[in-house]
Amino acid sequence: MSNEFVSTGDRTARRARFFARFAGDRRGSTALEFALLALPFAVLVFAILESCISFAGQEVMANITDDIARKLRTGQLRPADVAGDKLKTMICDRLEIIVSQDCPNQLDVDLREYTTFADAATATFKIDNGNIILMQGTNSQPFATTPGLAESKNMLRVFYKWPVMTDLLSQSMGGNKTLHFASVTWQNEPFDN
Repeated sequence: MSNEFVSTGDRTARRARFFARFAGDRRGSTALEFALLALPFAVLVFAILESCISFAGQEVMANITDDIARKLRTGQLRPADVAGDKLKTMICDRLEIIVSQDCPNQLDVDLREYTTFADAATATFKIDNGNIILMQGTNSQPFATTPGLAESKNMLRVFYKWPVMTDLLSQSMGGNKTLHFASVTWQNEPFDN
């Protein structure tokens, strides 16, 4: 008997038997389960790794910021030692252990003297189209490197645009960078100017 003359009922019965055999066959279930779980597992692993590396970078940057602030506070670093791009270079040299070689282009540093701690407390920043805008009250300010002399009050703020390495995470975040930020406020010790 050829397939041309098989009734519709026979075709339906054959199809039902085929799907029943397919559903009852457990030989490929492990491969199928692995295929279904491989992508979510890989995404989870990459997200964990990305978060750990980013956190380590943030902590290294915060430690460097604290160390440079301590050296400024005790007079080991003087205004001439951090003038121009010297401060940025000093930070990038120490961040080199964990960040890319494009550090100077991704790093923004603001070091300035304040008359009181209350003035320093009003210093904020906002992000506008990926750009960092420093604010003092309601006024915007440019980045500066103007440390004070002995017994002055100072604030060091360091911003690093950390690259997100995993494409899937950068797409979900709406960009390929996240901002790392560290800040230290202190009063210099009475060292010789």
